Amino acid sequence: MSFQHSFSVLRLCTLSPSTPKLLSFRTCSIAKLQFFRIRAFGTAAVAADKNGGDTFFAEENVSWTSLGVSERLSRSLSSIGLHRPSLVQAACIPSILSGADVVVAAETGSGKTHGYLVPLIDKVCQSSGISGEGVVGREANKSRQLSLVLCPNVMLCEQVVRMANCLRNDGGEPVLRVAAVCGRQTWPVKEPDIMVSTPAAILNYLSTIEAENHGRSDFIRCVKHVVFDEADMLLCGSFQNQVIRLLNMLRFDEKQLSRLRNSEAEIVTGSIPDSPLGSDQEDNRDLLADFSKEVDDTEDDARVMDSEVDSKVAKRTDWRRVRKTYERSKQYIFVAATLPVNGKKTAGAVLKRMFPDASWVSGNYLHCHNPRLEQKWIEVTIDTQVDALISAVRNGIQSALNDGSGILRTMVFANTVDAVEAVAKVLTGAGIECFCYHSNSSLEERTKNLISFQQKGGVFVCTDAAARGLDVPNVSHVIQAEFATSAVDFLHRVGRTARAGQPGLVTSLYNESNRDLVATVRLAEKRGQPVEKAFSRKRSFRNKLKKRGFSNMNDVESVEENALAI
Repeated sequence: MSFQHSFSVLRLCTLSPSTPKLLSFRTCSIAKLQFFRIRAFGTAAVAADKNGGDTFFAEENVSWTSLGVSERLSRSLSSIGLHRPSLVQAACIPSILSGADVVVAAETGSGKTHGYLVPLIDKVCQSSGISGEGVVGREANKSRQLSLVLCPNVMLCEQVVRMANCLRNDGGEPVLRVAAVCGRQTWPVKEPDIMVSTPAAILNYLSTIEAENHGRSDFIRCVKHVVFDEADMLLCGSFQNQVIRLLNMLRFDEKQLSRLRNSEAEIVTGSIPDSPLGSDQEDNRDLLADFSKEVDDTEDDARVMDSEVDSKVAKRTDWRRVRKTYERSKQYIFVAATLPVNGKKTAGAVLKRMFPDASWVSGNYLHCHNPRLEQKWIEVTIDTQVDALISAVRNGIQSALNDGSGILRTMVFANTVDAVEAVAKVLTGAGIECFCYHSNSSLEERTKNLISFQQKGGVFVCTDAAARGLDVPNVSHVIQAEFATSAVDFLHRVGRTARAGQPGLVTSLYNESNRDLVATVRLAEKRGQPVEKAFSRKRSFRNKLKKRGFSNMNDVESVEENALAI
């Protein structure tokens, strides 16, 4: 059986009835890790003392209130143990409170979620006149404003909601009404202050209310703050077209409102167009031409929409002029732990073009080795990898027991669903109980296993579906049973431990096919360089492979093809 998109595939092998083995199917593929450490465009990057200072918390004289957070919300944060802001939070909260568009690119476990939730909650409280009474007694307030948080999957949406609802006022009521609209979650009976959803779910909702009562324009007008959590994932791949459509709806509404506010003679009175690009085709073609081919696919629809606009606007040239210089009425916040900027189609490059005036906040260890993280590297063969895996799991458990760490949590990563199942069988056969987590499991099963792991600890065997965004506290050990296939996966995997100022251990098993990849990653770690600088562009990549003995050009082409596809 052949498995693609992984260096090796782990399968049970019945070489011995008493000792399960893992069979490694080697393929010649090396991930091209091509992204560069973000620079601070517009604002200063996170400042920390790299010569022995705290690598997570801000300086002791920096408090929530000194960042501009209200006293009531500061007490709410302290009540759940967040007495001090992290470095990333101290850097991004003032920018978000100012109303500017903000891009937060910082390493995993740096406090990014509260970094945007805290200022959003504070802003909504201030603008709605909420002085601490919580969600009770606010129905008379007609000037409700909505903050929209977009996440790539249901699990992350529910996690954000839980984190927000932990913040309560002095009477024990949630400070704001926060709800998830995705998966099995239906539309809340009472309109939330902060809505957390996936791009697909919110588009489905907008389509429904437009069909029922033409309420899409009213909903979009109500949205004042938009957060794109895991922005690099949302701006690329399968989410592209959905996010493009949402951005154009939001921006079109801003332009409409700007004209209304300026009381110009010629205004657009129609609802938000059905076309994914709306009547803003020309502006968005400039911004998104390299972002998605959907621009060309919807060109005919855009022409029709432009004709509709022409019928309502006397001079089309005036409309073009006005829509390029308009008064902003929404705030956009993009948050990511990996944000490539090199190349026109990367998420960071797209953001620079779309939001040139945005404030950028960068973590000190973005794409870099976390100094709180200890890494172990073990080269294995087909014959040794099972024993090495079992030994790594047991050693991690014993080490945590010796440290008196309380509940023990170990995450074991593999590249495919089949590999996860194989690893789980190997560990179970060795007397080590474990939970499984991968895309082939039902949402109910994934949720159950994740909650059990969070509450009881143990060993969690998973694919990269668990590597991004999920916040499991106090994971002491991460094991790569198979080495990651891309820089993004590598960084998100190792970021599951050493979070929130805590130490952590990562044990990486690799084989001959990963040897050069691991060597470059370790060299980058030793030199304190971003991981992506260890990898080459296409031409030098080919030359390096030639020098290292890849005499078969078919192998070289296969490596490049896989590298460029990641």
